Amino acid sequence: MDINKLEDILLKVEKPARYTGGELNSVVKKVEDVNIRYAFAFPDVYEVGMSHLGMHILYNLLNNIDDVWCERVFAPWTDLEGQLRENDMELFALESMDSLRAFDILGFTLQYEMSYTNILNMMDMANIPVESAKRDKSYPLVIAGGPCAFNPEPLYEFVDVFFLGESEEVLAEFLDLYREHKNKGYEKTDFLKEACLIEGIYVPEFYDVEYNEDGTIRKRIKLYDKAPDTVKKRIIKDLDKSFFPEKIVVPFIETVHDRIMLEIFRGCTRGCRFCQAGMIYRPIREKSVETLLRQADLLIESTGHEEISLSSLSTGDFSKLIELATELLDKYEERRIGLSLPSLRLDSITFDLMERVQKVRKSGLTFAPEAGTQRMRDVINKNITEEDIIGTVKTAFDLGWSTVKLYFMVGLPGETIEDIYGIKDLAYDIKNEFFNREREKIRGNLRVNVSAACFVPKPFTPFQWEAQNTVDEFFEKTGLLKKAIKDKKVSYSYHDPKLSSIEAVFALGDRRVAKALKTAWKNGCIFDGWGDKFNYEVWMNSFKESGVEPEFYNQREKDFEEILPWDFIDCGVNKEFLINEKKKSLEGKTTEDCRLNCTGCGVNFNLVGGPCFEDSI
Repeated sequence: MDINKLEDILLKVEKPARYTGGELNSVVKKVEDVNIRYAFAFPDVYEVGMSHLGMHILYNLLNNIDDVWCERVFAPWTDLEGQLRENDMELFALESMDSLRAFDILGFTLQYEMSYTNILNMMDMANIPVESAKRDKSYPLVIAGGPCAFNPEPLYEFVDVFFLGESEEVLAEFLDLYREHKNKGYEKTDFLKEACLIEGIYVPEFYDVEYNEDGTIRKRIKLYDKAPDTVKKRIIKDLDKSFFPEKIVVPFIETVHDRIMLEIFRGCTRGCRFCQAGMIYRPIREKSVETLLRQADLLIESTGHEEISLSSLSTGDFSKLIELATELLDKYEERRIGLSLPSLRLDSITFDLMERVQKVRKSGLTFAPEAGTQRMRDVINKNITEEDIIGTVKTAFDLGWSTVKLYFMVGLPGETIEDIYGIKDLAYDIKNEFFNREREKIRGNLRVNVSAACFVPKPFTPFQWEAQNTVDEFFEKTGLLKKAIKDKKVSYSYHDPKLSSIEAVFALGDRRVAKALKTAWKNGCIFDGWGDKFNYEVWMNSFKESGVEPEFYNQREKDFEEILPWDFIDCGVNKEFLINEKKKSLEGKTTEDCRLNCTGCGVNFNLVGGPCFEDSI
């Protein structure tokens, strides 16, 4: 890399600090001192990627291995991409400024389907062939993991190795094997034949798929006889003993989450029927308060951040939340270090504790009712009532909160117009609760922010067999809400239905959609998750050009007997459980939190080998 030339280029782009590296706690090693060079690739901009806890965990985990150097690379914004291509320069990693081609392994994290075109673009910008079959041993091995890896098939043509589940242990095993092969003379196919035998690893080139005349999957065929029929996800059983960084890289510029992220547990017991994370991250595993306090101390001293966020899928469900929050506030309150409690239920925390939290640094209050009526919340198994929500906001208003964010979905299975209007009604009820209190208690300028996402069916959920609403149906529903919400105290925004329809294609797609992905990228699609970059017309033309019918994937209801593209993956949750939950949704029946009673999802037998957690039934 010509550093002088790069410096000249960075003067011409927005936010050059995205690309300079050199931040506090970044790791620099000498190339001659390491055996394996690993580029952690986040297929979105720096500000988004640097807010991702998983990146910080793996970055430090890998750099703790003496002969491994893990560097970072993020999707460059269009201004830098233009400059690099114009000057015939390759995409580089931040620590060494070396081209991605110089690395042994290029590892992508798959957090969002609409970042897939960025994956192809990042490889292309480093002159790395996007197709796995065209990459011989002179190119980096391309690997990927993350929640979207639970349907890897849309990326089968581009990624050499997929990691299913939590990567801390399996990635170390993978690198041990890679080191062994590199030291004796690396041959890509020989290595992959051994790698696919590691639990949690999927190598797509060792399989083929046959289809029925109606387009559904007929069967999967193994091309390598030792490749596993089923790929089981990996989990970390004891989070107290698992790796967690003592320091994290501190960005030069503001990021999406500019604070310490303290992971308090993994998994979720709620069982919301639309939620993929709640299924694929099972079982629930908590860290001890002692471990969390020690990790918080180390991160505060090594970063200088002024806020700690307790990170999990449902922070209010942490069994020792009051004890942990009290200890953190006792220690850091005088230093004005704030505590953020996302995904909070006020029935899990005391009035006094909430008052202490908001005194240090008051943030908005966020709820995710997901549906506007109790009937619809029962369908999706969102075990929360309007009384719960109103009671919570009343307490929060009395404590001085005046901004409330409400997250909903439209297009949910079985939804009616009454359910749509119920979203407006709930927002108005919250507004009325604010003003119906005694005058002397009313403080602040009320804002109720309503956000409506378009429902996208996801793999390994009870709704994976559902058809998505059409784009026109989504627009009709979001339009009804826009007309209904007239109060100046209530704002309303909604997700782009066109974007959500494409997301569903790749969430539910099989190997054939890979062709459309490559075509769309070649036709200029990148940063599709960014509204001003997304081009629906180009996408639809790309589907047509590729001979792919998006409606086959996103608007077709599926039978329980149909072979789904991800059926070869064992996430721990039995398919029979998902089918039963789908049937219960049709009857409006709920399933209780599995902390209260085991719901028989299968994780305890398939992954844990016993009870999922202490005191479980």
